[in-house]
Amino acid sequence: MKIAILGTRGIPNNYGGFEQCAEYLSVGLAERGHEITVYSPSFHPYKKTRFKGVNIIKKPSPQYFFGHSASNFIYDYLCLRDAVDKDFDIIIELGLITSALSIIFCRHKGKLIATNIDGLEWKRSKWNVTIQHITRLLEKYGIRFSDYLISDNKAIQNYIKNEYQRDSECIAYGATEINEPNKEYLSQYNITSTSYILSIARLEPENNLEMMCDAYIQSKTSLPYYIIGNHLSKYGDFLKDKYRRKGIVFLGGIFNKDHLDTLRYYSTYYLHGHSVGGTNPALLEAMAAKSFIIAHDNPFNRAVLSSRAFYFKTSFELTALLKNNSILDSKERFIADNLDVINQKYRWPHIIDSYEKYLLKILNKKVS
Repeated sequence: MKIAILGTRGIPNNYGGFEQCAEYLSVGLAERGHEITVYSPSFHPYKKTRFKGVNIIKKPSPQYFFGHSASNFIYDYLCLRDAVDKDFDIIIELGLITSALSIIFCRHKGKLIATNIDGLEWKRSKWNVTIQHITRLLEKYGIRFSDYLISDNKAIQNYIKNEYQRDSECIAYGATEINEPNKEYLSQYNITSTSYILSIARLEPENNLEMMCDAYIQSKTSLPYYIIGNHLSKYGDFLKDKYRRKGIVFLGGIFNKDHLDTLRYYSTYYLHGHSVGGTNPALLEAMAAKSFIIAHDNPFNRAVLSSRAFYFKTSFELTALLKNNSILDSKERFIADNLDVINQKYRWPHIIDSYEKYLLKILNKKVS
């Protein structure tokens, strides 16, 4: 198969979940003999045209002129317009909203477009009512004009079926193997004990960091609370101002995976507040690194964790959990069961298998 992967900030990954997916998926499919191309923005620091057997096509992204969000619409259009003129069998769009206008208005020219819709972007609380309405319209028509749909979570799959009466193939993200945790890494972040609470997330309202910080303070626990994520933003400044000198430490962005896995492994509790996405890569990584997880109670997290975590919907519920030392009795069992699920369902070879089988199936439909 000749496959193009669009909609990301390119490979090798230096940004986030979809970029990780693009990297592992493209390299894995290329290793199986398929001809894979990934589109990358011109500002990506990797300058070669090949990466581990994968072709790379660069397209301009005017983010320095229009900002990140607006420029993505232009970048996605330029990528799709180029891809439909080439001899790809299938075009995979990773992410729906900024690619929706391209999918709707760019002629497909007989190319199959399979769109991974990601989460429910219109639910993000950082958007005002107008943007939420526009985002929902983009979701609606992007789904309508995509030839095929991929959901990364059973809850997303059910949403697409119930809301738009369309089927989607459920294929999650993958989790990578972790190296042996190294306690010496902790000292690089001034962490002197293996008794602490941890969250790793983008500092955005829908990740419920304010709720988790409030619960942490109300619980009066003696454990420090470390938050990893870029805090150099308006919302990051708000959180830092509100919780300054209250036992909460903002470590900023950390991108060394061995360090992150060590921090996850030694945490007493891992608080996961994501609420609008599908299968969140950070959650899979926490499971793979043997974290004891307390998660925001929503269908997406429950679809991944099932009964192998404790859940909260409010700061009061989380406060009660943090005060209740008896929940630690479940720690070893939950960790072991989550690792089993990771090994059975979420390792990258399994995810690549699922994509390959699905793409072959839809391609054979076209041929027949």
